[in-house]
Amino acid sequence: MFTSVLMIEQPLSATDVDFVTTLHDDSMSFVVLMRPRGDEDRLLRAIDDVALGELEQALHEADEPEGDAAVRPAAVALEHSLRLLREAGCEAVGQLIDGHPLDLLRSVVEQTHADEVIVLTAPHLVEEFFHRDWASRARHKVGVPVLKLYAHADGEGEGEGEEAPAAGERD
Repeated sequence: MFTSVLMIEQPLSATDVDFVTTLHDDSMSFVVLMRPRGDEDRLLRAIDDVALGELEQALHEADEPEGDAAVRPAAVALEHSLRLLREAGCEAVGQLIDGHPLDLLRSVVEQTHADEVIVLTAPHLVEEFFHRDWASRARHKVGVPVLKLYAHADGEGEGEGEEAPAAGERD
């Protein structure tokens, strides 16, 4: 069985699941790591939004839950993502990232004997330019291939009548 550690920052869409589950011919197992939104990244996210022409989203960046308030929405997004992977016929377990993501990533890769790491993310232009994004940094830490993919927007590629919960969605 081929094991991938999948780092995500938003719930998987059906298109994302289809893409990651068809990367290899073997049966697949996923360990999903979800990072709740942190307030330390707010400025970088706003700069990325402006650079991508998403001015409305940049203006509302502070409205999204962060820190402790982001834990529950991230847990819901993680459960949604695990359910979609299991429905696609894969084994899937996951956990929220508490602390430094690269430390956890390295230990999960070692413990599970993972074959690869997939970082599924939105574009982060500033971090990518300076090679400070998670995929670039993970390549020097984990000892297995690291693949960086761009996640599909909420609702993009979703099944009929099914909507993925937004990572910042409130109850």
